[in-house]
Amino acid sequence: MRVVIAEDSVLLRVGVQRLLADEGIETVAAVEDGDALLVAVEEHRPDLAVVDVRMPPTFTDEGLRAAIEARKRVPDLPVLVLSQYVEERYAVELLAGGSTGVGYLLKERVADVSEFVAAVRRVAAGGTSIDHEVMMQLMVRARRNPVDALTQREREVLGLMAQGLSNSAIAASLVVSDGAVEKHVGNIFAKLGLEPSTSEHRRVRAVLAYLNLG
Repeated sequence: MRVVIAEDSVLLRVGVQRLLADEGIETVAAVEDGDALLVAVEEHRPDLAVVDVRMPPTFTDEGLRAAIEARKRVPDLPVLVLSQYVEERYAVELLAGGSTGVGYLLKERVADVSEFVAAVRRVAAGGTSIDHEVMMQLMVRARRNPVDALTQREREVLGLMAQGLSNSAIAASLVVSDGAVEKHVGNIFAKLGLEPSTSEHRRVRAVLAYLNLG
């Protein structure tokens, strides 16, 4: 796997690069601002871009805006955004801009190496990895939300789907059978107007529909 990292903090940039290298993941470019990110993704066409939200010059939302532009310039580019906070406006635009290969994690998750690496691989493969806190804030923001159609258990299942967990992992987390999870997933698809399917694409669409983004 080939990755481009965009992070203005040298310490974190090098740390993420070394962490990925330990997992056999090659960093083809490590840059410190949004403009350099765009140049790097167009030049290298990486399997994934790992992008910090706040970068020079204003340290507000340059990273998110650059990530959105990068996906326009390199269609279907998988992007994993890292942030200390949930930047709602551009987070919505990023997640709504494509139903595959997108992730949004709070930086504290990087401390859990196995969780972070799993998210990197999942997003690079076209899946999704949305931090639970991000999902909760975006749900509050949404104008309309089909949440009322879901049972409490179905909401829990969909929340774990948003984090990229498989049916088996969801079953283990909730201490229920795989069959029970499969039934909940089928009900979720039906209530959100999606054809029941086990494909990752349908799972991502379900999450986006839940957030009123897709």
